[in-house]
Amino acid sequence: MLPDEEYDPRRALRAAQRRRPDPVPASGFTVRDAVAADMPHCRAIYNHYVENSTVTFDEQPLSHQAFRAKFAKAQKNGWPWLVAVSGDGATGGEVLGYAYVSSYRDRSAYRFTLEDAIYLGPAATGKGIGKALLGELIERARAGGFREIVAVIADQGAEASIALHERMGFKEIGRMGRVGFKFDRWLGTVFLQLSLKKK
Repeated sequence: MLPDEEYDPRRALRAAQRRRPDPVPASGFTVRDAVAADMPHCRAIYNHYVENSTVTFDEQPLSHQAFRAKFAKAQKNGWPWLVAVSGDGATGGEVLGYAYVSSYRDRSAYRFTLEDAIYLGPAATGKGIGKALLGELIERARAGGFREIVAVIADQGAEASIALHERMGFKEIGRMGRVGFKFDRWLGTVFLQLSLKKK
């Protein structure tokens, strides 16, 4: 899911008083496989949205241990986990965003179906980074022999994520209303699906 800063009921300062992150250039980023050293940066991006938005239904920031375990599980199962970094990626670069897939459900019959997740740093939106990450993630999943990708996206505050998935060929397949409660409001989810089988 792509982040959206539209909603933050707990901020103590007006938006004008907050320090804004430096903008990311419209070009000059590289998408590459994530490594363990990227996880603190991915975690920081994710926890920003845990604390400040409804794009994730997590209500407590994830610990370093929990995030490392999530990455280790992806590696063990051969699920792609990608990062977009500033520059050419050869010297590391700043992590601007990340995307990964995980099992849609744990039961074995679902083994060819994945669920995707995508998060961008607050200053990295609107630069084509999300499209590059999701496009590469789709190709990696297809090359890995998977058949379907499902996106489960919040129905409020994540309109950019829904639009991105639709531009990349995902089709809305259903909605669930009022299944989450965060920041004193009820939230639903939108389900989108992409078939990876080449026509």
